[in-house]
Amino acid sequence: MSVNNTLTRAQFDEVMVPNYAPSAVIPVRGEGSRVWDQEGNEFIDFAGGIAVNCLGHCHPALVGALKEQGEKLWHLSNVMTNEPALELATKLVNATFADRVYFANSGAEANEAALKLVRRYAMDKFGVEKDQIIAFDKAFHGRTFFTVSVGGQAAYSDGFGPKPQGITHVPFNDIAALEAVISDKTCAIMMEPLQGEGGIIDADPEFLKAVRSLCDKHNALLVFDEVQTGVGRLGELYAYMRSDVIPDVLTTAKALGGGFPIAAMLTTKDIAEHLKIGTHGSTYGGNPLACAIANAVLDVVNTPEVLQGVKVREQLLRDGLNKINEKYDVFTEVRGQGLLLGAVLNDKYLGRAKEFLVAATAEGLMSLIAGANVVRFTPSLVIPEADIAEGLARFERAVAKVVAA
Repeated sequence: MSVNNTLTRAQFDEVMVPNYAPSAVIPVRGEGSRVWDQEGNEFIDFAGGIAVNCLGHCHPALVGALKEQGEKLWHLSNVMTNEPALELATKLVNATFADRVYFANSGAEANEAALKLVRRYAMDKFGVEKDQIIAFDKAFHGRTFFTVSVGGQAAYSDGFGPKPQGITHVPFNDIAALEAVISDKTCAIMMEPLQGEGGIIDADPEFLKAVRSLCDKHNALLVFDEVQTGVGRLGELYAYMRSDVIPDVLTTAKALGGGFPIAAMLTTKDIAEHLKIGTHGSTYGGNPLACAIANAVLDVVNTPEVLQGVKVREQLLRDGLNKINEKYDVFTEVRGQGLLLGAVLNDKYLGRAKEFLVAATAEGLMSLIAGANVVRFTPSLVIPEADIAEGLARFERAVAKVVAA
């Protein structure tokens, strides 16, 4: 394929707002779990666009859906509905606890809709005083001003003026801390069933049960942010399915479009009725092109073969990382579930996760970090086992270089 070598990393600094600091690598082509850059260098993708490319790059089912829908209908406003949106909403309802679906473009937008919904629900049913939203330290829920304020990382929300009020943060997995702040003024608890950006921290089963019980006791809604954990990432279609805890509202994005922007908020009929006509909306939400691709994603992912395959691949990746650690002693543990795993750096390498990422890139492996102390891996759910083995070999070379530095 032709490559436009007149486009360089230096141009980013000339034409882009400087809120990102991309690497020097400019990918131009992907197939499965392999990616090639402008220079023809090959990478194995253990990053998946941050848990987005759930079926790798250019999966035939997604390419086919894109081409087919691309020759039919690209966009309509929500003055009208469309067939792909109706089909996708029906699949999501049939596969989950939900009765109703709202479509958006990103995880932040789905979470924004969820937060507005829980506030409106509480106001309608109990009055304006019931407005407290409880969330957790180190949580990440998006970059809109409301979602970033609910997220538990002040560094992302500081410096933009007065923040939305009525938001309380407590430590994750701390039942006593939650009990100390929840009351009948609480309208909702928002949480990730496994914190991603916060360091790959899984919710304790007893903590999940306590959250659900406290919500029920205080007539508060439970919102699960499954933007990163959803669509097969943990080996179930959604993470809540690993437990007996069912949320009242669930948000999903990232992998839902397999790389095409789409998101959804799922909830019950009774709760959904509080977003009446005109109370919320989206220009592109429910776009037929996006929904057609998401339909194809669900058709592939929501199968026993793929979901069980996630657990097989998890074990291969976990075993490989532990084997590397036995040799180089750089991690305290490999935590997480499914194909959302984090290698936690030990005291000797604290704060150096970025060094491992950079070294891995140099060895031809795309990886991620989750904070300064965790190297994160979110590969395709269908990554070939041979690519896992080769990716681990490349990561071991990277680890060796960091250790020797």
